Amino acid sequence: MRIQIDDLSGPEIHALLEEHLANMRELSPPESVHALDLARLRGPDITFWTVWDGSLLLGCGALRELTPTHGEVKSMRTPEALRGRGAGRAVLQHMIGQARSRGMRRLSLETGSQPGFEPARTLYRSFGFTPCGPFGDYREDPNSFFMTLALQGP
Repeated sequence: MRIQIDDLSGPEIHALLEEHLANMRELSPPESVHALDLARLRGPDITFWTVWDGSLLLGCGALRELTPTHGEVKSMRTPEALRGRGAGRAVLQHMIGQARSRGMRRLSLETGSQPGFEPARTLYRSFGFTPCGPFGDYREDPNSFFMTLALQGP
């Protein structure tokens, strides 16, 4: 499994992000979809990684810098057909390490509150993320579930 910074130009990542956005729109009302499109993922405050097994795209994830000490996990996705291979766990672990190396003291995220998001919440809990209130530009939303992780040491 190889994790690399991605410039978001390949057709594989376009297809995966289209799947991600479509799934978010299926599970949440439009006003509660906070997934970023390609243009927003290319912002200067975001680093985007992909996970590969040879030429097969297994997943992706992004780290958004909210402040120099607070990051946000964005765009965590594995293709539906390729789940269960550990790509989500690998990219999350990589992003946590990157956040620590950049001097961030906290990582936060927003995911859905609906049952379809339970596998994601379980993954985040397994890394020590705990529920929290809205952060950054988010507001209270019954369709959102906010989590945070205090980062300590390398």
